[in-house]
Amino acid sequence: MASIYTLTIPHYPTHPIHIALFRSVRNAAHLRAQLLSANPSFDYAFLDATTILSYHQLLLAAQLALHAHLTGRSKTRTPHSELVFRLHPNNNIGESYRKFGINNASSTLIAIKFSLDPEITGESVARHLGEVVEGESVDIGPNGEELAMFADVAKIRKIFKLNDGGKGKEGAAVNGEARDERKQMESVILGTIALKGS
Repeated sequence: MASIYTLTIPHYPTHPIHIALFRSVRNAAHLRAQLLSANPSFDYAFLDATTILSYHQLLLAAQLALHAHLTGRSKTRTPHSELVFRLHPNNNIGESYRKFGINNASSTLIAIKFSLDPEITGESVARHLGEVVEGESVDIGPNGEELAMFADVAKIRKIFKLNDGGKGKEGAAVNGEARDERKQMESVILGTIALKGS
C-alpha cells in the first residue's frame, strides 16, 4: 500500500483529499496513457512533482478545484483535471497538462484523489496506488512538507515567468537566501493561482 496523506478543507468536510508522493517511478507512461484514455479507475490528478514548489500551492489549487466542481463552475471535465488547470498561471488547459501533469519521463509524481464518493477512502486510494504505481512511496509527513522536496526551482520560475533576481542558480545562494527566495516565489505563485480562481 502507498503512504497517503489525507486532508480536509474546512468548507467541505465531507470531501477529504487524499495525496500520495512517489519517487523512482518507472511506469509514468502507462499511468499517463490511462489518463488519456479516460480510464475511470485512474481518475486522479497525477502531477509531475518537480513543478510543485510548496504544499500551500497544491492546497490552494485543490481547494479551488473542489469548490469549482461542487458549485458547478468547473472549466474541465473532472475535479482532478480542474486541479491541474488551477495550478497553471494561464487559462490554457492543454498547457496546464503539459507543464504540471505527468509525462512519459516523469520519475517523481504526486497523485491526488478527491473523495467525492463514500467508497473512496484513504485506505482504498492507498491500496489502488500501491498496486498501479511502480515506484517508491514517500511519507508526506504531518504538514505535507515533503511535497516540495523534488521541486525544480528553475523549471517553476520559467512556468511562472519569475526572474532569479540576478543570482543565477538557486544553489549559488546561501541556505538562508535560498529559503527566502522560495518564500518570495511561493507568495507570487499563490497570488497568481488565487487571482485565476476569482
